[in-house]
Amino acid sequence: MQRLEDCLSFLIGKAQQQVTKASREALAPHGVTPVQFAILKVLWERDGMNGAELCTRLVLDSATVTGLIDRMEAGGLLERRADPGGDRRMSRVYLTRKGAQLEAPLDAAMDRVNKQFVNALGRDRAANLWRDLEMLGGLATAGRKASGSASSKTR
Repeated sequence: MQRLEDCLSFLIGKAQQQVTKASREALAPHGVTPVQFAILKVLWERDGMNGAELCTRLVLDSATVTGLIDRMEAGGLLERRADPGGDRRMSRVYLTRKGAQLEAPLDAAMDRVNKQFVNALGRDRAANLWRDLEMLGGLATAGRKASGSASSKTR
C-alpha cells in the first residue's frame, strides 16, 4: 500500500464518520442517537422483542444492547415487561407511546440523510454501494434488491 487512501479500512471509516455525523444532526432534535434509532426501527417493525432477538437483529453484543435499553427506558422511549409466556428469566422490550410517536419524524429525518448521500453519489452508484455494504457487513439478504434500498430513499 502506497498511500493511506489505499487502505479500505481508512476509506470506510471516513465515509462512516460523514454518514454518522449527518445522522446525528438529523436525529438530535428528537433526542435520539443513530444506534437508538436502530433499536426503535427494529421495534417499530416488531414490538416486544427480547434482548437476544434485538442483539441478533442489530448484530450487537448483549452489553451494548442492555446499556442502550437502559438509557432509552430512562428516556421514556421504551419499557421492559415480563415475558407474556411466563418465562421469568426473560423480559421483552416494548415501545412506549413516546417511542411509537417518533416513527414518522425519525423515518423522515433518516430518509433525508439517505437522500443526501444518494444525491451525492447518483442513484446507480448508491444502489451499488448499498448492495456492496450489505455484502461486506454480512447483511445481504436473499430476494432483496439493492436498487430498492437506494432508490426508495430518494422518493
